[in-house]
Amino acid sequence: MRPLPSVRRALAAVAVAVLALTLGGCGYGSQRDERSQVAPKGERLSAGTVRIGYFPTLTHATPLVGLREGILQKELGGTRLKAVGFNAGPSAVEALNAGSVDISWIGPSPAVNGYQRAHGENLRIISGAASGGVKFVVDPKKITSPEDVRGKRIATPQKGNTQDVALLHWITGRGWAVDPRTGKGDVSVVRTDAKAVPGAFASGSVDGAWVPEPTASRLVAAGGKVLLDESSLWPDGKFVTANVVVSRKFLDRHPDVVEAVLRGSVRTNAWIAAHPDRAKVAANAALKDLSGSALPADVLDPAWQSVRTTDDPLAATLSAQAEHAVAAGLLKKPDLTGIYDLTLLGKVLRSEGKPPVDAGGPGSR
Repeated sequence: MRPLPSVRRALAAVAVAVLALTLGGCGYGSQRDERSQVAPKGERLSAGTVRIGYFPTLTHATPLVGLREGILQKELGGTRLKAVGFNAGPSAVEALNAGSVDISWIGPSPAVNGYQRAHGENLRIISGAASGGVKFVVDPKKITSPEDVRGKRIATPQKGNTQDVALLHWITGRGWAVDPRTGKGDVSVVRTDAKAVPGAFASGSVDGAWVPEPTASRLVAAGGKVLLDESSLWPDGKFVTANVVVSRKFLDRHPDVVEAVLRGSVRTNAWIAAHPDRAKVAANAALKDLSGSALPADVLDPAWQSVRTTDDPLAATLSAQAEHAVAAGLLKKPDLTGIYDLTLLGKVLRSEGKPPVDAGGPGSR
């Protein structure tokens, strides 16, 4: 016996609600912007659509500006660009593995972890994106020196993300112990969604946070103090905070689309370098589109100054970060052979009259 129409409609509504809850729990991204920033125009490439992931952080200035200014879509011609927002790298890797995105800007630690878990079958790093833009900000009433961090509650964006690894490495370097799985130990590492960190800091539920921009400068504007700029821990102050990664399947099937995205990335970085003030305004406008509000000057200006966009993947620092994750107990010693494929980036850089970059360390093409 078939249900009555009204019953069928009710059952359908329940099914839709359950599906929405299921998808919402996947962690593939708290926000989706599936609108092309600029209408596709011109000849379509081998794929009708490319789905690109990125975060609402200034370490992802390249996609923020490239999408806002239409530079990425212009290079794709008639291939439609769909942008998908995430709040942390592990979620973006899950989406890449699930086929929800094709290319994404993510931090080095999630890329390494995802590569290892899939035995090198799922992704390739195809370009650098950003260096710097990460700070350890604390409540100056509770913490005035590194020694005061012991016994405190410190937030990171997500377990196993790049900042989480950096904090755990810093903690172990001081001779303290923390369980990498639970975050409990001499310091309580509190894995908190980046959007919730300022509220947690303001309420006193955390005493500090190791976070990327603009969250770090938000905390400073709210009375926090920069205890440590992570760039001070690296030679020449350079360390990778964002790379461009691609699904291996998508790279094999649509190299022309990947090349177009890389061309857009390189040209966006060049545009940012040539027009830093206009780029800052564009990035802020993009953040407003994602979050509903623009950053005030006392947050935007210091945050923007601490981030450097780059085409160079800074491979040596990725290898070091992988070693840090191993030492912290978050990762088994990985074999990173083949994690880089810079063939198309090299082609784009040559066509733009720019010098090539060297993957060094891990094997690459």
